[in-house]
Amino acid sequence: MRWLWIFACIYSLGAAPPAAYQPKDYSSLLDMPGFSEDLMQMHFKLYQGYVKTTNALIAQLKSLENSGQARSFEYGALKRRLGWEFDGMRLHELYFGNLGGNGKPSAAPVLMRALIAQYGSYQKWKSAFVATGLIRGIGWAALYIDPEDGRLVNTWINEHDTGHLATGSILLVMDVFEHAFMPQFGLNKEKYVEVFFSNVDWDVAEERFLSLFPSSQVQKKKHQHRSTKY
Repeated sequence: MRWLWIFACIYSLGAAPPAAYQPKDYSSLLDMPGFSEDLMQMHFKLYQGYVKTTNALIAQLKSLENSGQARSFEYGALKRRLGWEFDGMRLHELYFGNLGGNGKPSAAPVLMRALIAQYGSYQKWKSAFVATGLIRGIGWAALYIDPEDGRLVNTWINEHDTGHLATGSILLVMDVFEHAFMPQFGLNKEKYVEVFFSNVDWDVAEERFLSLFPSSQVQKKKHQHRSTKY
């Protein structure tokens, strides 16, 4: 079914140019425990800026292409910038998308089995993920999966566009740019990470995992009536 959806999207693209990107509404996250409304509102506004700039860059690049200036220095500079802005847009959508939960990993039994198999325990995986997020610098901590062999890798993404794993898919991502925590938590990055984990929506991470491995839906059903502590 996923491939049918992709084919339908590609077919529709041939009929008309894609519409401009629209910022998504994450106002439901405003009542998350531990995060102030001011911090979240500021973060939403910053995300909306990435959407706006991505649209502007696409329009500018198209204009340069249509006017025969695709080999200009301006075109090259804007083309390089597009990846940074686009990744900033999408990473924020993935980040907000995996928030709003109760932080209980038991909501992702199939993903937990995979993490435990590869890391030894949920706590060992979490410790490695937190260590990744506490690296000095600005960027993102992401749990990637390599769909080729199912390997789960905690990855540091520098800024927005450096360090992504080619062909990999992000299952969980944490923003560790200063804007994500300093207005509320100051230099206490560890407290921010703690609050982040208490609000992770593991259902979303599980669905991201299962969308890559549909056969795992069978395993999920087997675990639905089990109570497992992680």
